[in-house]
This record gives sequence, structure tokens and C-alpha cells, in this order.
Amino acid sequence: MKVVFHIDETRKWHETMNNVKNLLKIAPETTIVVSVNGEGITGYLDPANEEFLALGVTFHACANALRGNHISTESLPEKVIVVPAGILDLIELQEKGYAYIKP
Repeated sequence: MKVVFHIDETRKWHETMNNVKNLLKIAPETTIVVSVNGEGITGYLDPANEEFLALGVTFHACANALRGNHISTESLPEKVIVVPAGILDLIELQEKGYAYIKP
């Protein structure tokens, strides 16, 4: 099973983390990508999200959102993959068979 979780609001980080944790408990083999764009991109800088970032899932960050929020790629956690555009990332992942979830 493959799932992409979409975060575009900072307030959705905690809820998304809980969704991901619950899914991994019942389906640990699931491939999970968390794709972040919009103002949600600032969540990568919040120390409260370190537990989420340590779950072992893949994290994507929209380059457009980084620029728009004046966040350098160097300030992101090491494992975050920067993608050219969050919307394109979501489309491509869905074309590859990822289920789309937006908490």
C-alpha cells in the first residue's frame, strides 16, 4: 500500500502525525510520503515536529513554498526532499498509485 499525506497548513502537522502513526500500527509495510506545501512548510522548522520527522517515512517540501516563506533548504531537517512544486508532487505520486489523504 502507498499513501501520500498532504499538509498545507501548519496546524495540521500534529493531526497528520497521529494519522501516520495509527496507519503504521495497523499496516507497518505501508510506503508513506508526507508532501508539504503552502504555509504548512513552516512546520519543518518547529521542534515540536521532530518526533514526526523521526517516524521513518519520506518527507517532501515544495520549493515554491520554501521561497515564499523565506526558508532556506539548509534549514530543513536532513532527510527532507525538496521537490520543484508541491502540487506537481501530489499529482505524480497519485499517478504512481499513491492514495491521497489530507487530514
